[in-house]
Amino acid sequence: MIRWVAAAGAAAAILGGAYGLYGAGTTRERERSFTVLAGAAFGFVLQRSRFCMASAFRDLFLAADRRRAMGLLAALAAGTAGYAVVFGAWVPDPSGGYVPRQTHVAPAGWHLLVGGAAFGIGMVLAGGCISGQLYRLGEGSLAAPVALAGTLAGFVAGLASWNFFYLRSAAAAPVVWLPQKLGYAGALTLQLAALAGIAAALLWKFPAPPPRTSETPTLAGVLRKIFRDGWPPVVGGAVIGILGAVVYLRTVPLGVTSQLGTVARWAGGKFGIVPDRLLGLEEMAGCRAVVGETLLTDNGLFVLALVGGSLVGALLAGEFRIRRPRPRTCLLALAGGALTGFGAMISLGCTVGTLLSGTMAMSLSGWVFAAGLLGGTWAGAAVLRRLA
Repeated sequence: MIRWVAAAGAAAAILGGAYGLYGAGTTRERERSFTVLAGAAFGFVLQRSRFCMASAFRDLFLAADRRRAMGLLAALAAGTAGYAVVFGAWVPDPSGGYVPRQTHVAPAGWHLLVGGAAFGIGMVLAGGCISGQLYRLGEGSLAAPVALAGTLAGFVAGLASWNFFYLRSAAAAPVVWLPQKLGYAGALTLQLAALAGIAAALLWKFPAPPPRTSETPTLAGVLRKIFRDGWPPVVGGAVIGILGAVVYLRTVPLGVTSQLGTVARWAGGKFGIVPDRLLGLEEMAGCRAVVGETLLTDNGLFVLALVGGSLVGALLAGEFRIRRPRPRTCLLALAGGALTGFGAMISLGCTVGTLLSGTMAMSLSGWVFAAGLLGGTWAGAAVLRRLA
């Protein structure tokens, strides 16, 4: 009974906050109201489907389990189709050289391979990517704040070295938006074919998981699966892909790191670690660290709502539990978090911003980051095996 009351209270706080912003009446505040609702929905879906990039890659290498990787492919496929619809309405002819606003279409240089590799190793060691740590925070994990503290330190390191990566890679790297080269039909066909090919390879290479016992669908059964049992990874991935397209249509692409980057840039600047001038950063696409008049950005609202949405999901499912980690887990979370923060900073986004939003936008940069991430995850899994 207590958890139901707590879930209702958390949901009421989220809805009340969104209503209060909407009631302010300005377009800006209404957008922020939508941001709160979108963040809560994202957190709820992440928690209910246990959608985690670290698990998607790690389970392949350590357990030969393809299910979460298939969920990631479903998210990319659904999001790609949704983005294509949005792009088609905004920019009917993509060959003119214009890239739709705020899209995570970034320079596809070797810095993304370095960032993806660092991020991949880090998320395996930490036990989750940045969005994974955020939704686990809503479940009561005490390892998550440790990992996020490491992430913040990693962001400071990434900002301190940003000018190096910008001058040697990002500044001269090509910005490739596939619809400009191939048209919408060609880009959509190429990307969906690539995703289908990867899915076919996974189905061929990795054995099928044990079949679940089928049961006659009833309303009670459906509600139980939504709120208590958890969602199949493919279903969760498809919902996240659709949500990503809807959020982009209304505000900005999905991303969870620009608030962390903003805080890291402010703190690193205070201690003289981060240079005053970060070359080209303000003009780059992705989850940029921007210090404005306040430290709490719209992305910060999204992240807070994400944690709240996860909390609601965990309470409803009876999965909220304060989990005290062992010292070894804390050390791995701190080190892994630092690597994910560094990788996310020099890639201007993490597995949500650069991989999900970038790839769904049919940008080459998303695929380059994914290649680095794949290698890094393999290396991280190897390290984890040796530590076991």
